Amino acid sequence: MADEGFKRKLTAILNADAVEYSRLMGEDEEATVSTLTAYREVFYTLIQQHNGQVLDSPGDNLLAEFASVVDAVQCAVLVQKEIKARNNELPENRRMQFRIGINLGDVIQEKGQIYGDGVNIAARLEGLSEPGGICVSRTTYDQIKNKLAMGYEYLGEHRVKNIHEPVRVYRVLTEPEAAGKLIGEKRFLGRFSRRTALAAIIALVIVAGGLIGWNIYLQGSKRVEAASIENMAYSLPDKPSIAVLPFTNMSSDPEQDYLGDAISENIISSLAILPDLLVISSDSMFIYKDKPIKIKQVSEELGVQYVLKGSVVKSENNARITVHFIDALTGRYKWSQKYNRKLHDFLQMLDEITMKVCTELNVQLGADEGLRFWHKGTDNLEAWEFAIRAYMYLYRPTREDTKMAKDLAERAISIDPEYSYAWAVMGRAHLYDARYGFSESRTESKKKSVECINKALSLDESNYYAYMTKGNHYMQQKKIDMAIAELEKAITFAPGDPLPHRALSSAMRYACRPEDAIPHAKMALRLSPNAPWWGIYSAIGWPYYWLRQYEEAIYWFNKTLVECQNSGGHWAPHTYLSMVYSEIGQMDKARFHMQKVLEYDPKFNLESRRKSWFYKDPAYTDRAIMALRKAGAPEHPPSQ
Repeated sequence: MADEGFKRKLTAILNADAVEYSRLMGEDEEATVSTLTAYREVFYTLIQQHNGQVLDSPGDNLLAEFASVVDAVQCAVLVQKEIKARNNELPENRRMQFRIGINLGDVIQEKGQIYGDGVNIAARLEGLSEPGGICVSRTTYDQIKNKLAMGYEYLGEHRVKNIHEPVRVYRVLTEPEAAGKLIGEKRFLGRFSRRTALAAIIALVIVAGGLIGWNIYLQGSKRVEAASIENMAYSLPDKPSIAVLPFTNMSSDPEQDYLGDAISENIISSLAILPDLLVISSDSMFIYKDKPIKIKQVSEELGVQYVLKGSVVKSENNARITVHFIDALTGRYKWSQKYNRKLHDFLQMLDEITMKVCTELNVQLGADEGLRFWHKGTDNLEAWEFAIRAYMYLYRPTREDTKMAKDLAERAISIDPEYSYAWAVMGRAHLYDARYGFSESRTESKKKSVECINKALSLDESNYYAYMTKGNHYMQQKKIDMAIAELEKAITFAPGDPLPHRALSSAMRYACRPEDAIPHAKMALRLSPNAPWWGIYSAIGWPYYWLRQYEEAIYWFNKTLVECQNSGGHWAPHTYLSMVYSEIGQMDKARFHMQKVLEYDPKFNLESRRKSWFYKDPAYTDRAIMALRKAGAPEHPPSQ
C-alpha cells in the first residue's frame, strides 16, 4: 500500500497567514518583524491554552493542530479578536491582519509533522478567508454548528488546487446577533407551485448556458490576470526571464510528491546554463509549493515576464506531464501541452519540454548546449531520480538530510557508475560532513569529497556543480585564489545558478576585492529573490563595509537581521551592525548590538573571530577587530 509504514490520524488543522506581509516588510522591515513576533506570540499562547500545538511557523505562516475542532475554532476566534484589538492601537497602514483556515481531516504523521489533503485543504481555506476572518470546511462545520454560540455563512463549493473534490466552505460569524444562524445555504422545503418550479428551471438553464459560454470563452482565450511592470519587486532584465513553479503531483500517492519538484529542478537547472536567459532558482520557487498563488503574484514578486507551471502523474509504466507556459504581462497562455509517454522515455520528455521553453523564449542554444541538462551522462530514470532527490536534500545542510543525500547518491552511483552528477552530489555531501562535523573524521570526509569531485569531472568536464564544490574546498583551506579560479569555471558553465555567484562573492571578499564581490552577491539575490539563506544579504553588506559605504552596509545588514529573526535569530547580524556603528561613532547602537551578540553567544570573543577570518590583507581583519573591540567585545573566551 502507498501509505504503508506511515501513521495516520484524524485531526483538526489550523492554517494562518499574514495579509500584505510583503508590503509591510517593504515599508518598514523592523516594525513588521516586531509586530509579527508579537502576534505570533498571541497564536502560540492561545493555541497552547486550547490544547493545540504549533507544528510549523515559517515566515508569516503558521500551521497548528488540535485534538478538537471546537478548540481550534474557539482559539481562532480569540486570536482574531486579540489581534484586532492590538491593530486598533497601530496606524492603519501598519496593521497586520491574518487569514485563518480550519479543517478536520485525515493526515499522515511523520517526525512531528503532518501531511496530506487534510493539511492542504486547511491552507486553501485560509486563502479563501477575508483579512481578519476564519473559514472552515464542511467537516469542521458539522462538528461545531450546534456547539458554539456563533453563526456561519455558506460560501459555496470551491474547487481548489490539488484537491480532487470541491470543498464546501463556511465563514465563521462572531457577531452576537449572528449566533445560531446559517446564511446562504438554502434548502427547498414544503410544496411550491409549478410556476415557481418552471421559473427555477428556466433560470437554471439560463445560468447553465451562461456558465458554459463563459467556460468556452475562458478556454478559448486562456487568460489570467496580467502582471504590472510598475508593481515588479525587481526590474525586468534586458533578456527573457522565467520562473518555473513546482509541478503538482496529481497522483494519489503522496510519496510521488518529490517527482514534481524534481521535474521543476531539472528544467530550472537546465535553463541556468544559458547566458541569454534569467531563470529564478528552485530554492526561491518552492515557497509557492501547494499554495493558491496567482501567476500575477509570482511575476511581480520575482520580476519575471514568463511563468511555467504544470502537473505530473506517474503510474507503473507511464508518465503524463501537463505543461502551461504563460506570458504574465499579457496574462495569455502562450503554449500548453500534454506529454504521455512510457517511463523509459521520461528523461527524453524532460529534454523536449526544456527545448520547447527555449523555443518559446527565442533563446538560441549552442552546438552542445542542448545536451548539457542535469541528467547528462545517464539514460537511467531510476539513477536520475535518486541523484536529484539527493541534491534536493542538500538544500538544508543538517546531519540527517546530509546522510539521506549520501544514501540516495550512492544508490544512483550503484545503478550508473558513469553518472557525473551523482558523483558531484556525493562529493558535496561529504564536504558538508567535513565542514559541519557530521562525520567521525573531518579529514576522511574531505578526502572522500575530493575523490568524488575528481571522479565527477573526469566523467564530465562541464559539471559546474563539481567546480563549485571544488571551489568551496579551497575556501575551507584558505586558498582563496584557487577557490576563485574554480568558482569562475562554475559560473562559466552555469551563469544562471545563484550558488556559485554567492560563493564567488565570499571568495572575492576574502581576496580583499570588495568591488568585485558586490555584483556576484547581487546576481545571487536576483536569481533567488526568496532565497532561504539569509547570508546573501550580508554577502552584499560586507563589501560595502570594506569600501566604507556605511549607509549601504547598514541597509543590507539590517535586511540580514530581519531575515535571520524570521529564522529564529542568530548572533551574526548583530556582529555586523555593531562593527559598522562602531566605525561611524554611533557607540550606543554599537554597544546595543554587541550586547545582543553576547546574549545569543556568551562565548563570543575577538580571539576566535580573528582565527575565523582569513583575509589576504591582515589590515582587513585588524580593522574589523578594532571596531568590535570599541563596541565592547571580549578579548578572550570566558574562563571555564
